[in-house]
Amino acid sequence: MNQRKSLKELNLLDKFLFDEAMDDPENVKTMLDIILSQNTNLKHPPQTEKEQRTSTDNRQIRLDVYAIDEDDVIYEVEAQKENTHNLPKRSRLYQGIIDSKLLPPGVVDFKLLNEVLIVLIMPFDLFGYGLYRYTFQMKCEEVPELKLDDGATRIFLNTRGKHPELVSPELIELLKYMERSTDEVSGECKSKRIQEMHRRVCQIKASEKTEVKYMQSWEERIMIKQEGIAEGRIEGEKALLKSLIEKKMAKKIFCRANFGNVRGRCFRSREYYERNTERKESVRNC
Repeated sequence: MNQRKSLKELNLLDKFLFDEAMDDPENVKTMLDIILSQNTNLKHPPQTEKEQRTSTDNRQIRLDVYAIDEDDVIYEVEAQKENTHNLPKRSRLYQGIIDSKLLPPGVVDFKLLNEVLIVLIMPFDLFGYGLYRYTFQMKCEEVPELKLDDGATRIFLNTRGKHPELVSPELIELLKYMERSTDEVSGECKSKRIQEMHRRVCQIKASEKTEVKYMQSWEERIMIKQEGIAEGRIEGEKALLKSLIEKKMAKKIFCRANFGNVRGRCFRSREYYERNTERKESVRNC
């Protein structure tokens, strides 16, 4: 069982602390402003752990941070600590489900679709080019400078990039801080905005209420994991029992078939013996 880190040891790439910190609109604004090099004015308070589902028959997704600005641009931001090797397609699913909820029934003007930016922040290089930032938008393969301009953008951020000349120094400081959200790293940051974010993160880490919430969250996760292991063990035992029964039945059928063949051979041998004996008796009598 994994040992639980204390709340003070968590970094912003840890899901719990990320969700707690992004409940604060100022932290979301700071993060978006630095990542996108813009001034973001949020229309509503951001939502964390927002559930999205197109129907009861389809898969549900849970968005880490969901926000809308005053221009009705939608932002979805994820902190992804582990490489699950499916992130490009997962971002595609997120994009599709978000899009499917944007137009109310009966609206046919697709120009009303919001712009959507999906941002994934990771402590690994998903694509292997050593970049801090990978930005994807649809464009024409035959005419590379021709963009589709469908309003959809996906950004993958790598906290361990190697080309600082391609991004702003403040973005690099933000990514380093998200991976190690400590006084030491914050003290090395020249960005006043990141230092202010760190002050708010420290308040979260010092909160007794948040500490209790974190412990409850950790205990629930362990219980779910244990229930899953127990359920898997039961299913495994059922499968083993079914396999043993099937093997036993197959063996019984084989034995019956074999016994029938032996009986048939014995009967035919006896019949041949009797006929042969009768023939010999006839020859002798002659």
